[in-house]
Amino acid sequence: MRVAHVITRLIIGGAQENTLWTVEDQHHIHGDEVCLITGPGRGPEGTLEPRAIERNLDLKIVPSLHRNLSPRSEWAAYRQIRRILRDYRPEIVHTHSSKAGILGRYAAKSLGIPVVHTVHGAAFHYGQAAFAYRLYRFLERRAARRTDHFITVCDAMADQYLQAGIGSPEQFTTIYSGMDVDWIQTPRRQRSEIRSSLGLSDQHIVVGKIARLFPLKGHEFLIDAAQQVIRSNPQVRFLLLGDGILRAQFEQRVASLGLSQHFIFAGLIAPEEVADYVHAMDIVAHTSEWEGLARVLPQALIARRPIVSFDIDGAREVCIDDVTGRLIPARNTASLASAITQLAADAELRQRLGEEGCRRFSDTFRHETMTARIRNVYEEVLRRQSQKAR
Repeated sequence: MRVAHVITRLIIGGAQENTLWTVEDQHHIHGDEVCLITGPGRGPEGTLEPRAIERNLDLKIVPSLHRNLSPRSEWAAYRQIRRILRDYRPEIVHTHSSKAGILGRYAAKSLGIPVVHTVHGAAFHYGQAAFAYRLYRFLERRAARRTDHFITVCDAMADQYLQAGIGSPEQFTTIYSGMDVDWIQTPRRQRSEIRSSLGLSDQHIVVGKIARLFPLKGHEFLIDAAQQVIRSNPQVRFLLLGDGILRAQFEQRVASLGLSQHFIFAGLIAPEEVADYVHAMDIVAHTSEWEGLARVLPQALIARRPIVSFDIDGAREVCIDDVTGRLIPARNTASLASAITQLAADAELRQRLGEEGCRRFSDTFRHETMTARIRNVYEEVLRRQSQKAR
């Protein structure tokens, strides 16, 4: 099979890791001819481009494809994507992310190529400016006419798109994001080594959060909840993995609350080291205000760590309250503090929730499972196209 993927940026992030696993598996496991079209992977989030190059993937960079809205750049990116697709001549195009998803679908359909689009997170979402929200919802409705099938990373994304009048139920298939389950379950570095390097002892209860330090990722809720948690259990420490434009602001907020000794800003961690740090945690918190289905939730469970999550988007599909973690109302600092305090005080509860999460979701989130199901979708789309052509 000959496939072209299109994504806006190859930064370190959930949608990008999902896409890279898909491309790698299609190339290395299934023997497909695959190319990955993307804009420059620059930014404080880090880049996955070196991994793509190391894995000998066919990476095609479109300089004008970037996240910020600019009609001139979008027109240039559309023309470049269309030119690449015309020359590459794939059997199917698989688009990802908001901007690349729209431009890629228009370019592919202009050439008569069938399109599958993955919704990693809604293009229109909570926290957007009203104009951007309406614009992306309008554009997604238009792009849906050029979409043969949608893949969503959780049922919640399909529900949101259908409620917005995008697509029809038979066009949607949920396929959970794949990851290297064996790698997550087998840390390369010892828990004690990681904790020691961070100034943590066995007595500390470590609450981890893995996310870019950007708006809508919800670090401020965790910082505010920390005051109540630490009053109940002074041994709790908060470990933040990731970097971004809000780091200085959060560090100042932590200092102003007198909590600096309880917080560790670890900065960017290489993707291949994230699992080691998850094993060094005791609880994993997810406080984003929107996100399709954050990969950190199944990652934590696969590593047998209980999760505390705001009830947003697809979180409830893996964070099952009092079964795999604590699911709490979004943006509710008091409930967040209470859930963390409860888990910090009960080692047996943490173990029970983590073990159950691992049992339920390890096979579901294997990247091999994801890729095989995605190829099934391709085959069905191509079969339908062949029938129409008769």
